[in-house]
Amino acid sequence: MKFHMVFAAAMMASPLIAETHEVQMFNRNEQGAMIYQPEYLQIAPGDSVRFIPTQPSHNAATIDGMIPEGATPFKSKINEDFTVTLTESGRYGIKCSPHFAMGMVMVIDVGDVDVAQELPEDLPKRAMQRFRDILAVDAQ
Repeated sequence: MKFHMVFAAAMMASPLIAETHEVQMFNRNEQGAMIYQPEYLQIAPGDSVRFIPTQPSHNAATIDGMIPEGATPFKSKINEDFTVTLTESGRYGIKCSPHFAMGMVMVIDVGDVDVAQELPEDLPKRAMQRFRDILAVDAQ
């Protein structure tokens, strides 16, 4: 009985197990061209995101001005299966570096997010439209 009580106390004191969320990178799929699937994630601080190059020629990189204060920017290599752990709460804008101008972007919200956050005005036109579409769906 003593072991069970110690085990139960240890389990309650330990943090929740972090999750790993998978994002596939496509040239084209049923959702469109140059796309992350999913295009939007809501995750907890400490969760990881695994970017899978389902089709070739893609990467995942943070967008300057679109990560929370104190967050560490990242950029994977092209065609690299890449996992990143996000610990800072806030909204992360993610791009495929070679296809940014074609609108290959996604949003990852970590923890509590200021949904009124403005998009940078210097985004490529297609990226801006894709972000607006993603965030409009999220708001519903």
